[in-house]
Amino acid sequence: MQEEITLTRDVEAIQIPSGDTLTLPIGTPVFITQRLGGTFTVATSGGLARISSTDADALGVDLAEQKEKQAEAERLKDAPVDEQVWAQLKEVYDPEIPVDIVNLGLVYDCAIEEQDGKKTVAIKMTLTAPGCGMGPAIAADAQSKIMTIDGIEDAQVELVWDPAWNQDMISEEGKMKLGMI
Repeated sequence: MQEEITLTRDVEAIQIPSGDTLTLPIGTPVFITQRLGGTFTVATSGGLARISSTDADALGVDLAEQKEKQAEAERLKDAPVDEQVWAQLKEVYDPEIPVDIVNLGLVYDCAIEEQDGKKTVAIKMTLTAPGCGMGPAIAADAQSKIMTIDGIEDAQVELVWDPAWNQDMISEEGKMKLGMI
């Protein structure tokens, strides 16, 4: 059974599925329905919302998980840039699905270019449904995670619709998490 949490301060959030920004005021009761990719999906009386991990304290959440991720980030510092990019993309989640965008098969292309000593990353990805209002938020999340990599000058995430996504694109790991196999 989920425990009701009362926000200890005002929190900026993104409404699901519209993608609109809203402020959840101090004292708002919420239930955490998903905690993945450094964000929290919460149920409120007004529906679902996504809260950033930077506001975890307002939820009363201990970020020990963040320490584990920092250790992984240290390990990846010396890894090839492409491995670092894919690792960051695996930290991006659709707030309604408990599988990262890589294992959902949403990332179609990842190109890393270096020109004049500056590295840029271009991602082409899709969504499970073309009308998803969270698309811009998911793309922005992917871009911001890539930009945390040392040496990346710029990252662009383009939402594309060809080919159309289907469940066959989900990795075996993703299918296991979703109980499909």
